[in-house]
Amino acid sequence: MDPHDTLERLIPAKVHDGDLAAAESLALHRERYEFAATQASTGPLLDMACGVGYGTRLIADRRADLNDLTGVDISPEAIRYARAHYASGAGTAIRYVEHDAMTFTGDGAQQTNFRTIVSLETIEHLPEPDRFFAHLTRLLSPGGVLVASVPVTPSVDLNPHHLHDFTKRAFRSMGERNGLVEIAAETQIQRVRLRDLWGSDRRFRRENLRPNLLSYYFSHPTAFMKRIATTLRHGFANHYLTIAWKKGDSVQ
Repeated sequence: MDPHDTLERLIPAKVHDGDLAAAESLALHRERYEFAATQASTGPLLDMACGVGYGTRLIADRRADLNDLTGVDISPEAIRYARAHYASGAGTAIRYVEHDAMTFTGDGAQQTNFRTIVSLETIEHLPEPDRFFAHLTRLLSPGGVLVASVPVTPSVDLNPHHLHDFTKRAFRSMGERNGLVEIAAETQIQRVRLRDLWGSDRRFRRENLRPNLLSYYFSHPTAFMKRIATTLRHGFANHYLTIAWKKGDSVQ
């Protein structure tokens, strides 16, 4: 598998200037990592579901005080690419590990001792988002920072890679249920132009749309009504929310 096949795992060097959908998605991902870099706490950092590693590299190059960075992804192709292209740079060297995000716990003294955990556009992909969020919280050291993001407009109907929809309130409640305190947030809006879906330079967008969408709506009428409601409210746009939470200084 080529790790740049979809919008879910982009490689900056492989994004063509003519594909606006891919370029805009990449820009949004980079903005989230820039936000994470401003919120990261000094000490070991974990980027869970790091993809090909460009975001982990961005954080390392922005924050010279972070001297222990680990990127984890389940895809062997993505990890191979990350090790070849993003392990070293202007900042600290990064260790990339092939592992399932649901079961990764680090190793040795580093286990459950990450001062910062970053996991962007991951939670909506997993069958058990609440269990995954609790797992991230357990890996975070007392006083540490968790930075995560999700789409907060419906996406499951259009994107077959997504298993769950979130609202801003539902996403914030995940932090509250796990005893975390929100310290910063960033909202992003991505306008969707219908012309982006067609033409030879729109491959990324088309290949990430759910096939047989009309049949899906016919068998999932609630999803269709949700799509109508969100379009009337927001127009043709995707909204994303990135939140930085802090874990209490003492373990309950």
